[in-house]
Amino acid sequence: MTRLEAHLRQRRDLGRPLLVPYVMAGITAEWKGLVSAMAGAGADAVEVGLPFSDPMVDGPTLQQASARALANGARPSRLVEELEDVDAAVPVVLMAYANTVHAGGVGSFVDRAAGAGVAGVIVPDLPLEESQEYEHVTAGAGIAAVLLAAPSCSEDRIGAICARSRGFVYAVSAMRTTGERDRLADSALPMARRVKSCTDRPVLAGFGISSPSQAAAVAAVADGVVVASSLMRLLLDGATPAAVLDQVADLRQAIDGVA
Repeated sequence: MTRLEAHLRQRRDLGRPLLVPYVMAGITAEWKGLVSAMAGAGADAVEVGLPFSDPMVDGPTLQQASARALANGARPSRLVEELEDVDAAVPVVLMAYANTVHAGGVGSFVDRAAGAGVAGVIVPDLPLEESQEYEHVTAGAGIAAVLLAAPSCSEDRIGAICARSRGFVYAVSAMRTTGERDRLADSALPMARRVKSCTDRPVLAGFGISSPSQAAAVAAVADGVVVASSLMRLLLDGATPAAVLDQVADLRQAIDGVA
C-alpha cells in the first residue's frame, strides 16, 4: 500500500470525510506557501497541477490558471523540483498531462517527483490501455498512480480501474471538463456510488464540485472530494491566498457536517 493510500485510509476509517484542494503550480509567486498552508485549513492532501499549453480535460478556469502560470515563466520540470521546498504536512499529489510525463521519459519524471517528496500522480489523459509503464514506474518509486473513472465507463472498466488505481480512485462526476458549476451534475452522486461499490480503496469525487454545499452532498456518498476550479477562480480574480484558505476551511466545515 502506498503512503498516500495509507494516509487517506487512516483518516477515512476514523470517520473523517476527505478534502483535497487544488493549486496550480506557478499561478502566483505565493503558490508554494499556499500549498504548505492548506493542511492547516483542513486539507487531507493537496493536488498540485502542472501547467500545460493544451489542458484538454480542464475548463476555462483551469485553462486560464495554466496560461497565467506559463506566462509567469513557470516550467513543469522546475516546478516539480520546487516542491522540495514545500512542507505541506499532508501528501502532495501531482496532476500532469501525459505529454509532460512522457516528454523526458516516464522514469525521469517519476524520479524528479519522488525526489521532491510527491506521494501520488494523476495523468487524466492517459488511457488505461496505455498506462502500464507509468503504473510500473510509479510503483517502483513508491508513488501512487491515481486513476480516473468516468460516468461513461462500463462496470467492468470501473472494476479494472479500481483494481489498478493506487492511493485513491478519482471518480469523475460528469462527462464534461472541470469548472465551477451552479449545481451538481445529475451523474455526480450515482457515479460516486458506482465506484464505491467496486472498491474499499478511498474514492474521491471531482470535476464541477464548487461550493461547500455541493462538497457536502458528494462527501455523504463518496469518501471525499477534490475541489479545484472554484479555488483557482479566487486567485484569478485577485483574491489573496488567505481568501483561498478561508474557502478551504468553509469546505472542511461543510463536509464535516456529514460525518
